[in-house]
Amino acid sequence: MGYAPVPSPTETFVPEAAPAPRPRRRLRSRLLRWTGRLFVASVAFVVAVLVIYRSAFGASAEGARLARMEASPQWNGAGFENPEPLWNDLSLGSFLSRVMMDTPPRTPEEPADLPTVDPRAGLAAPPVSGLRVTWLGHSTSVVHIDGAVFLLDPVWGPTASPIPWAGPSRWAEPLLTLEELPALDAVILSHDHYDHLDAPTIEALAHTGVEFYAPLGVGAHLALWGVPEARIHERDWGDRSEVAGIEVVCTPARHASGREVFDQNATLWAGWAFLGPSHRVFFSGDTGLFDGMKRIGEELGPFDLTMLEVGAYDAAWPDWHLGPEQAVQAHGWLRGKLLLPVHWGLFDLAFHGWTEPMERVLVAAEESGARVVTPRLGESVEPDAPAPPTRWWPTQAWSTAAEAPVVATDVDGRPPHP
Repeated sequence: MGYAPVPSPTETFVPEAAPAPRPRRRLRSRLLRWTGRLFVASVAFVVAVLVIYRSAFGASAEGARLARMEASPQWNGAGFENPEPLWNDLSLGSFLSRVMMDTPPRTPEEPADLPTVDPRAGLAAPPVSGLRVTWLGHSTSVVHIDGAVFLLDPVWGPTASPIPWAGPSRWAEPLLTLEELPALDAVILSHDHYDHLDAPTIEALAHTGVEFYAPLGVGAHLALWGVPEARIHERDWGDRSEVAGIEVVCTPARHASGREVFDQNATLWAGWAFLGPSHRVFFSGDTGLFDGMKRIGEELGPFDLTMLEVGAYDAAWPDWHLGPEQAVQAHGWLRGKLLLPVHWGLFDLAFHGWTEPMERVLVAAEESGARVVTPRLGESVEPDAPAPPTRWWPTQAWSTAAEAPVVATDVDGRPPHP
């Protein structure tokens, strides 16, 4: 039998210690593993979304369509461009700070804040006067003019984005179905941004037999979404078409295009003039102020009605959109008799309060003597007998033109921004 050695009185027995745990290293390892898994899952999710909704992004022009685009005076070799460049002063940092700013409500807070009118009665019969416009929110409108019917920039989808559950959501459901629209002579498109060109809406209209008129290159999107090539009519600035007895003129605009990162300015943007035997209407699409509006007014006006965009403006991008005061100024340049503000009232696309565009329009119109109508969503306007403007929206704080000016560059004698 063996015996364990007995330590001497001068020795102290110390058992061998286990290695000390390293919790920080283990925690770091776990975090790295979970971060990696989250990254992989995020990438997989994005790829899945892009695959599922790939069609909504549209298509690129090829062949004869691309050749015609490249022959346009607006083509610079890589894409379309404005005669007057667009100036931007919005960095990522300033954008994030603007997002976090405490501003007046940018969307209606209660359903009652955005009253609507059933548009079906206003669309049921031709106008006695020969001219009627029914505003359905943002830029979507139906124009009855001298016996013809046009649908402008139709958006029936739930969001102004390629994904129906992400992006700016509409504040009110569509007020009628596409099937309830009157018989259309043409759908008119101003450009391919999501708040003006909605893939599901076009896919539904593609089966109705209606004709489509759009700026150069936009036809590639339409063809992808099921519109037969024979019913796609692409136009350059200055092109004229006869549609149901109305001369439809594609007019210049100062804006941009693109539905994803790599197709910026790959298609053209435009306004449209409708010249009938008895009436004339101008639709701006999206545009900043530019001197060419004076020429449009001289050559194609005067207009019984101008439909000009007044919302989604900011001092950081003063050349992309008119904004309220410059819309009133453009109305004068176009020799318009009555102004119908559009491009507001349905989507949150900028940092200003949602009622501010109309408050500022009315102030500018009073100062200049311009006549304005302020229909509710779904309400019809007959320029020959317009209703006086009413403030049907709620009273809330808003910034004046002096407090938040929107002043375009390189126009009306102003220099380009450095």
